[in-house]
Amino acid sequence: MPEDTLCKACHGTGMLADDEGWQYKCSVCDGQGKVDMTNGVRNVRIMATDENNRLLD
Repeated sequence: MPEDTLCKACHGTGMLADDEGWQYKCSVCDGQGKVDMTNGVRNVRIMATDENNRLLD
């Protein structure tokens, strides 16, 4: 995978973890591990969080 399409948030794994070790799908690349920077348009979705500011799926 080319370095410039690698998701910088999850480093290409498609998964993120919080400080307690809970893993969840990367919200930047939608779990794909890569980002398409050619079109420059991304869909934005508001996500809910719990009282510890963890994302709720």
